Amino acid sequence: MEAYAQVLRYAIPGFILLIIAEAIGAFFMKKEINNSFDLISSLSSGITNTLKSIIGLSIVIVSYDWMVSSIALFEIKSTLWIYILAFIGIDFASYWSHRFNHEFNVLWNRHIIHHSSEEFNLSCALRQPISNVLSIYFFLYIPLALVGIPAEVVALLAPLHLFAQFWYHTRLIDRMGILEHVLVTPSHHRVHHAINDEYIDKNYAAIFILWDKWFGTFQEEHKEIPPVYGTKKPVASWNPFWINYMHLWSLVKDAWLTRDPWAKIKIWFMPTGWRPQDLTTKEVIPPVMNREKYKGIDHIIVKWIAWFAFSCTISLLVLTLIRFTNFDFPSLVYLSIYIALSIYTYTATMDGHYSSLISLTGLWGLFLWLFLMSPESWYFLDTFWGLIGIWGYQLLLTIGVLYVQFFILPKYHQERLSSGSETALGY
Repeated sequence: MEAYAQVLRYAIPGFILLIIAEAIGAFFMKKEINNSFDLISSLSSGITNTLKSIIGLSIVIVSYDWMVSSIALFEIKSTLWIYILAFIGIDFASYWSHRFNHEFNVLWNRHIIHHSSEEFNLSCALRQPISNVLSIYFFLYIPLALVGIPAEVVALLAPLHLFAQFWYHTRLIDRMGILEHVLVTPSHHRVHHAINDEYIDKNYAAIFILWDKWFGTFQEEHKEIPPVYGTKKPVASWNPFWINYMHLWSLVKDAWLTRDPWAKIKIWFMPTGWRPQDLTTKEVIPPVMNREKYKGIDHIIVKWIAWFAFSCTISLLVLTLIRFTNFDFPSLVYLSIYIALSIYTYTATMDGHYSSLISLTGLWGLFLWLFLMSPESWYFLDTFWGLIGIWGYQLLLTIGVLYVQFFILPKYHQERLSSGSETALGY
């Protein structure tokens, strides 16, 4: 985990620089690809996934280490060809795990966060889940274990394989000639993220588009059919925690409400989007084309608060990664919870939801408890400016959230009701 934290301390600034470069390119190309709240939500989702990774919040049913030591038919040394074979094997497993996530109701909850943005840009690549706590796709790595691919090879290539999927989340690159026949390109992946009937559930491959062509899930992008992004049922939220579990909550409610006993079990294993027959008329999903994008509380002060809070939060994360070896495990968990509560607070504020007050209360409770009971968890307390910085952030965030809740939201809701529009999201 320490090695992964060291990789992330360089990868995160790299991703941000590329996102900035994409924004500059879009400006000169006169293309609108970013929305402030959407961008903050995407990057915040990436932070939550990072927190999950650095504290090891996952349950592995069967580890690859165990498989390769128990069922390997050969003992092979690490050579260039082994790395190539392993990379292909990882990509094959990625294709099928990705496809399963799309095709089964219960598994879609593991992946919905990645498709939740109604934009398509590099920041979307960072919308990674925290809901996939249980590692269930170990069986897809059995072929690699059988031929004896060393565990250290898989451990090295797995994060590289993931990072290699970042670049093609963009609308600025059109077709790429001969590469379109072999590799996943931005054009292919735009199709995958689209919810048009012509594009839905296509192009699952991560690196080699050949898997889709061989297994019948390939779809080419057509210029006369511009992709529409998001999910069929809009998530209508900027809060990554809600988005991560909203589909699971919908399944739980449907399983509870349906009067069909068989449907209570069946719903979990049916294709994504399937609902019991006695409930299908109770939910209206807006049409894909010309659908109004979710805006949240689109107010300039809310944007300032969100950008301020996000900037401080990602700074805390980077500092945590830099000083990773200085923490004991409990301190790392406390800081991760503090960052997570911070994210919930400002993204719920972007939604205009009252739960931001609840998470803010929890944030203050943890903040004061850490100062009183575990001051060593605040690695920046050894400097005057560090102390000023963390207290300043806590106080300014509090003032901002309270101002939004008690001064901006009442006027916002009144204006929405007067115009006949719906009010802000209710979790």
